[in-house]
Amino acid sequence: MPLRLLVETPAPDDQFEYVIEEKNGNQPSTMFIKGPYMQCEEVNKNKRIYDSGEMDKEVNRYIFEMVKSNRSMGELNHPTAAEVNLERACHLVTELNRQGNVYYGKSKVLTTPMGQIVRSLVNDGVRVGMSSRALGKLEECGNGVNRVKDFRLVAVDCVADPSFPKAFVNGILESKQFVVTQDGKFEEYYDSFSDKLRTLPRKDIEGYLKEQILEFFSKIKGVL
Repeated sequence: MPLRLLVETPAPDDQFEYVIEEKNGNQPSTMFIKGPYMQCEEVNKNKRIYDSGEMDKEVNRYIFEMVKSNRSMGELNHPTAAEVNLERACHLVTELNRQGNVYYGKSKVLTTPMGQIVRSLVNDGVRVGMSSRALGKLEECGNGVNRVKDFRLVAVDCVADPSFPKAFVNGILESKQFVVTQDGKFEEYYDSFSDKLRTLPRKDIEGYLKEQILEFFSKIKGVL
């Protein structure tokens, strides 16, 4: 089963704190963003629940492989990809720790072009927050709630509007699926779509494409 792209925002942006650390001499100051990055064992607003043991294991992997090696970058707004685009990196996660069912984090705002945008937004009074981007499988557990399995944290992204409309999340971001390649990387999953095109008679292809386009727009209805 392919892994779905999942995005979660555990808290409103007003729960985030912006800290500016001044340095001696003529060195520029550094901005940090602190707040709740993820949560487990509670049904979130997307009707999903994350197992604490699985999330602990994955967060510890992320800290060891990414945070400690200064590779834990996040982008400005969520892309529809299972990797971080360095050209859009805006912050670097420097801390992640669990308190109760919430994982609190701290990020250093980078001096990259996207990082400068984040800094300008905050200085101008715009509230920004953090939202996780991960891969996983969904298992129904009743009452419209899904339990996330095979959780794989990709990044924590900085978002100017954490309260994404559900249609936008499901219709654009979370419509992507990925499979693990032999070298451990994630590759976008197109098999069902491409296989369908290969097996359809030529006269039916145009109708199938129209059907897929209409289905896509039905999912994002209400966003525009």
